[in-house]
Amino acid sequence: MTAHHLGSSPSGLLSPRVVSAALLGAASTTAGIALTATSGWLIVRADERPVILTLLTAIVAVRAFGIARPALRYAERLRSHDASLRDLAERRAATYARLVPLTPAKLGRRRRSDLLASVVDDLTDVVEAQVRVTVPVLGAFVAGGSTTVLAGLVAPTVGMVMAGLLAALAVVGAVSYRLESRSQQELLAARAEVARVSSLVANQSLELRAAGAEADALGWVDAAHRLLRRASAQQSRGRSMLSAAVFVLAGAATVAVAYQCQELDVSAPVKGLLLLTPVALVDALTPLVDAVRAAARAAGAQARLDAVLHQEPAVVDPPTAAAEPPRADRAAGIRLALSRARASWHGDGSDLGPVDLEVPAGTHVLVTGPNGVGKSTLVALLARQLELSDGSYSVGGVDVGTLRLRDVRALVAVVDDEPWVFTSSLRENLRLAAPVGGLDDHGEGGSAAEASAVTDDDLVRSLARAGLADWYASLPDGLDTRLGTGGRGVSGGERARLAVARAHLSERPVILMDEPVAHLDRATARDVLDEALAGDPRITVVVVSHQPVEARRFDTLLELSTSCPPP
Repeated sequence: MTAHHLGSSPSGLLSPRVVSAALLGAASTTAGIALTATSGWLIVRADERPVILTLLTAIVAVRAFGIARPALRYAERLRSHDASLRDLAERRAATYARLVPLTPAKLGRRRRSDLLASVVDDLTDVVEAQVRVTVPVLGAFVAGGSTTVLAGLVAPTVGMVMAGLLAALAVVGAVSYRLESRSQQELLAARAEVARVSSLVANQSLELRAAGAEADALGWVDAAHRLLRRASAQQSRGRSMLSAAVFVLAGAATVAVAYQCQELDVSAPVKGLLLLTPVALVDALTPLVDAVRAAARAAGAQARLDAVLHQEPAVVDPPTAAAEPPRADRAAGIRLALSRARASWHGDGSDLGPVDLEVPAGTHVLVTGPNGVGKSTLVALLARQLELSDGSYSVGGVDVGTLRLRDVRALVAVVDDEPWVFTSSLRENLRLAAPVGGLDDHGEGGSAAEASAVTDDDLVRSLARAGLADWYASLPDGLDTRLGTGGRGVSGGERARLAVARAHLSERPVILMDEPVAHLDRATARDVLDEALAGDPRITVVVVSHQPVEARRFDTLLELSTSCPPP
């Protein structure tokens, strides 16, 4: 998926499916206008008490327009929403693919709530512009333009009034869009703040309750929502102006047409038809109110997405790769070596180093030190998620600067301090880490569905190796047990062990654990580490922790400090 597809190019908004949906919407709106106008002709003509047979054509037309309007609208909704949902699925996959090579170096300074708002809410706003902007605007243009032309053929002066109505609304719509866009950043910031505070309170609910801070936490949520309401109210000014302008200008156009009809040399029923035409046109113009807001939201959301996605990855493949990369299997083991290594998240200064570290195959290494000395930076460097700023790093005796990212990353499994449990079955929560047949250009595996070689027995064995055999035995539906929202709850210790089980299932010879027991009590933390270290002796395990951990479990201890002297 290319950047062009993710951008704000008109190809997404004017795809054939969207255009066909807009034309169906225009036909529905035109049928509604014709229904109102024809009804006006029929009422006035019936008042003249003609022979009933002379009214049959108009009666049939009213019925036809009345049936066509909802039928065409239903077809338009099916078509437009199908196009939008298809595009949303494709763009989400493309967005996630673009995020992977940016993680974590290019996303580290962004709060999780900001990133979540970008890849979920903002992407949805961009894609929904197809339904909320393109369809009503194109429909209004076609319906309003055809109505104006037909009215002009009957009475040129009335056609000019209708054209003036459309032109005036276009000007007001442009001003409204400008007002909406001006306050868009404040609204996006407020929405991100609501997501941040809500996520914080939800994830730390037990700690807040233990500290007796529930009232304060609810106050934070209320304050965030007040900020969002204030930003929404400010943004609504442009929308309110356009909403009022539609009815005021339509009323003025109706009065102008009534004045023109006095001078027209046409029958009374035709005058009734012309008089109701501006009123009927309101049905085509009112959707523009929401379209302006959606357009402003989509433009702001696209800018926010571009700021995240249009970045160069922190680590890229070398121009030429080594012919023989290290073997990515546990039987061979793998040796890691850092020499006077330095690294920086932002490209200036040094967040780590210089560090010298030798990690033979099967070694268990403990990395400790106070916050801010570069422990997580070391993990990112070893996982090839961050580039060296100085020194050297070799894997299996080969300098990483000569290896493709996929070859290095295929050797490493990372367990962080907040392993994610997806709202899905236990089976799918494990299979996402299973080895697959191929890797993409960024060194990432395919979907869990592609891991066909992994059996249920492999999944159960990985759970047992992570100390979850008894937990698994207690599950009502085994591997089909649903976890997460709407399913079985998972404790902090279980979550950490699931991450370890994923690492075992990946069959990678190096496991990097970044604060894996940061949120666990000491007894649970000890058990999790024991289970992680008690596996295959050929597996290399590097554990980063700022908590006191028994160093006797490890072969090597690396204590980092702000000066980072070599060990």
